[in-house]
Amino acid sequence: MQLWPVGLIVSEVCGLIFVVHVERCRLLCAFELSLCCMDASSPSSIDTSPQNRGDRHIQPGKPYPRGATWDGIGVNFALHSAHADRVELLLFEDADDREPAVTFELPEHTGPIWHGYVTNVRPGQLYGYRVYGPYDPANGHRFNPNKVLLDPYAKAIGRPLRWDDSLFGYDVDAEEDDRSFNTQDSAPHAPLAAVVEETFAWGNDQSPEIPWQDTLIYETHVKGMTQKHPDVPERLRGTYLGMASEPVLDHLKTLGVTTVQLLPVHAKLHRRELLRKGLREYWGYNTLSYFAPEPEYAANGPTSAVRDFKMMVRALHDAGLEVIIDVVYNHTCEGNQMGPTLSWRGVDNRTYYKLNPDDERYYMDYTGMGNTLDPGDSYVLQMIMDSLRYWVTEMHVDGFRFDLASALARELYDVDMLGSFFKVVQQDPVLSQVKLIAEPWDVGPGGYQVGSFPWQWAEWNGRYRDTIRRFWRGDRGMNGDVATRVTGSSDLYERSGRRPFASINFVTAHDGFTLQDLVSYERKHNEENKEGNEDGHDDNHSTNCGVEGPTNDPEVIERRERRKRSIMATLLLSQGVPMILGGDELSHTRRGNNNPYCQDNEISWYDWTLDEREQKFLAFVQRLTAFRQEHPSFRRRHFLDPVDESDGSGDVLWWHPDGREITDGDWHDEGLHAFGYLLRGQNLAPYSQGRPRTDDSFLVLMNQGGAPVEVEVPAETNELDDVHCAAWHVVPELAEFLDDPGPVEPGGVLTLRPHRLLVLRAEQ
Repeated sequence: MQLWPVGLIVSEVCGLIFVVHVERCRLLCAFELSLCCMDASSPSSIDTSPQNRGDRHIQPGKPYPRGATWDGIGVNFALHSAHADRVELLLFEDADDREPAVTFELPEHTGPIWHGYVTNVRPGQLYGYRVYGPYDPANGHRFNPNKVLLDPYAKAIGRPLRWDDSLFGYDVDAEEDDRSFNTQDSAPHAPLAAVVEETFAWGNDQSPEIPWQDTLIYETHVKGMTQKHPDVPERLRGTYLGMASEPVLDHLKTLGVTTVQLLPVHAKLHRRELLRKGLREYWGYNTLSYFAPEPEYAANGPTSAVRDFKMMVRALHDAGLEVIIDVVYNHTCEGNQMGPTLSWRGVDNRTYYKLNPDDERYYMDYTGMGNTLDPGDSYVLQMIMDSLRYWVTEMHVDGFRFDLASALARELYDVDMLGSFFKVVQQDPVLSQVKLIAEPWDVGPGGYQVGSFPWQWAEWNGRYRDTIRRFWRGDRGMNGDVATRVTGSSDLYERSGRRPFASINFVTAHDGFTLQDLVSYERKHNEENKEGNEDGHDDNHSTNCGVEGPTNDPEVIERRERRKRSIMATLLLSQGVPMILGGDELSHTRRGNNNPYCQDNEISWYDWTLDEREQKFLAFVQRLTAFRQEHPSFRRRHFLDPVDESDGSGDVLWWHPDGREITDGDWHDEGLHAFGYLLRGQNLAPYSQGRPRTDDSFLVLMNQGGAPVEVEVPAETNELDDVHCAAWHVVPELAEFLDDPGPVEPGGVLTLRPHRLLVLRAEQ
């Protein structure tokens, strides 16, 4: 007896069994209904007579959509290869199979799209391709039909890769290197795609659509956040469903973040050389598929990854949290000419990759990973766009962070922000409505493009990171740059009509020191990466506060805690969009490793067992995020206007400890290691609906030096507008490490301790 999945109806037409999803309850198109009496005389570039394999047969099918598309009856397969001579579709019955159960030659190609429709194929079916064509590395062609290839549009990984020499298009032992030709069959070892069913019970799921100015991003890793959480059920740790569990959701909500930004969840490849060292591709920036979620994070086997990911997104949305995913469209996992042939290289190397025009055997490498995708090719650009739309429409994500986004802007050699990719995104009715964040650099010449992206984009502000790090380390002469960064970096974004929220402000991220390590190490300690401590950045703008690494010295610990609080407060009180590195709120340490991309272990996994000091810091961050949310003065939609004493207008007054406005000369005074600014809250820009908005006025004071500073506070917040100050109160959210002085009289003096940020509220 055949058991059919719940939600399906079974009927018989012309002797064939049809399976139709009730949830899709609509008339089948004429093409689908005609399968029972298909005319073999349909036009085709090659023989289109049915290829029968038991209860399956293949017909021409359609060139779109690309990939494997199940319609309730069978599956349409479509693969782009502009230079192929022939394409075979291989169907595997089981993940342990060493050879396909069924092989079909795709019967037709329309332009560069090879396609065929196979009946009696259902979701879960494992498949791959063999693509025939010239093997001519000198001219950019690397076809090898001995290699079973993953569909570039694979939506699920049904079998992971099993490393073997057969996965390389060339003989790994040959003197000719990649110019040799490997005849070994990779079928027993190649990764296989699985056909998926898109239907999911989303219910009334909707994006929270958090306004940019109210957004607070939390960058985290699916496994790293959940692997050691004691309250997450053990079988769910390290998985999408672990991220969707109540303990994790409660933590995120209590922390006050609005948006979860996940490190790459596209299916990845563990590089062979890492595995041989006992390491793994933890971060996930080695993409194997742009459509399939990483199967390692599935709780119930690889084919459940799609469903599990959707369940995670639905749970996060139900909790009011947005989901942004980190995407890597700049390079693939196939590396340089010495890398394996797994997918794009064997499908059509010349199409998918930027090749060196002087010698097409080699790749243009703007990424440091051996290759660069070519979005200048219309079909590659379409693949990227199809992938992005798929993750929005089918997986319900709310936006993207683009790794090394400058690589996507390269037209030939140069970075061009008016390039094809950005033009297409701008006019796309789906993608233009979600959050788009660029990592605004790559490793090629002219790749550092902070402040240069189109107006619809936000950017990781690397200048903010470096400036705030250096300031709180104690570097002198930073006051002017700090003032620009904490007020939204108008020098980078205002000239192009962008808003403060174009700046994604961050001090720590997955790449680099954690916050705890930023105040505990002056040097990187990457020995466990087994690269001789030569990987990772050398200039971290960090300080150890007197002792390198862990210490029991209470004075050193106190200095570290003070700096941590000042850095976190600076981040959360700056204009723009703050991004917290997941684990920083837990005082997570990576033991000085600033490049733990390969550390799938306790170095990267969050430790949820907090001592008293760590619990206090977590509570501090929670209070600080709540304070930010309560006060729109720190979440402005427009850049701040400086105070004009002639008419009393303006939003910000820069304050000298001597009790006066800072002058131009003061900004260049390297002896001035403390300053502040008065944020007026009376004339905030209205809400988007037009309702007026006001707030308290605040005085933010910062002392980067190692000695206390006496600060004379202002006597009023706006004398010309008759807005006076009755008293200044230290906001309790930031009052740790301070003997509460009580109300400070207008014009009174306050002692600001070393390495300290303090906020005072004006009583009016």
